[in-house]
Amino acid sequence: MNIAIPSEGTDLSPYLPDEHGLFFIYHFTTEGVRTRDTAAAHWTWRSYQLSDMRARHEIGADQALPAPVREAFLTASHGCHIDLEDDWLYGDLPDLRHDYSAEAGGLGHFRFALNDTMLVGARKQPLQSVDNIRKAIENGSRKFRSPAELIEAVVGQSFDGMATELAALSDSLDGIEDRIVCDAWHNERQALVDARRHLVVIHRQMATLTNLFRHLDHSHRNDLPDSINDMAARLSHRAQTLHYDGEQLQARTRLLQDELMAKLTTQSNRLLYVLSVMTAVLLPMTIISGLFGMNVGGLPLVNTPLGFWVITGASLLIAGVTYLFVRRLGQL
Repeated sequence: MNIAIPSEGTDLSPYLPDEHGLFFIYHFTTEGVRTRDTAAAHWTWRSYQLSDMRARHEIGADQALPAPVREAFLTASHGCHIDLEDDWLYGDLPDLRHDYSAEAGGLGHFRFALNDTMLVGARKQPLQSVDNIRKAIENGSRKFRSPAELIEAVVGQSFDGMATELAALSDSLDGIEDRIVCDAWHNERQALVDARRHLVVIHRQMATLTNLFRHLDHSHRNDLPDSINDMAARLSHRAQTLHYDGEQLQARTRLLQDELMAKLTTQSNRLLYVLSVMTAVLLPMTIISGLFGMNVGGLPLVNTPLGFWVITGASLLIAGVTYLFVRRLGQL
């Protein structure tokens, strides 16, 4: 994996793994403050680079994690899920890739497992939400008294990122709509296609998260602590809200595409009508010129000095009558 470090002199430890495949390990007191004293730690957050074989070996050998949890971390698939196993809540959540990633933009995956005293996280690419939370911990602006609070903050950051994307797409659609209404729509087809494609990605992510938290609520409500149930309910509500907002923008995009296609159809019909009128007007003249262009004997007006002008006048007269007839048909 290639990672572009933002600038020279930046601390590389959060972006490059150590000899154990760890990005970092943070300890927190009961008040949620980060501490370097492991004896005072109430809970711990370990973050691994999942594409590093040393990290995969560490996770696979960690007997504190139940076997299904270790398997979920090491599997090659990227199916999003949330499950419970022996008091460990674990899963795979989608998140936006960080700008530092060589594959910046699009969706990445954040795998996690937590209990009361431990949070294990793993990812292949730098993720925006995880890095935002890491920076907040580094500068002391956020406190996390439990792993569940931190996971809620990570997912909340992901929701914030998607809400920002939806707001930007809404502004873009406003501009496209204004140009379509003002008949300056000729270059908007690709912009609508790009917006629709982006909305599809975000909408699928929102649908996935909504279904995940609904599954957690329905399947494990009686097995989870109240704090995690409350967390799941809050995240589920916000996921449903963003899912609804995405659906509204998708519907709006489809309406704009329909309106744009209607304008394109109208323009095509207008051009076809002009072409049809020109064809009808020129057809008699083409027939006459074809008849008088035959190199055979017996053609009338061949020896008359005014023959050309007679034929030209007759052709123009017939073309004018045809034009008036076609225009009248178009007005019926």
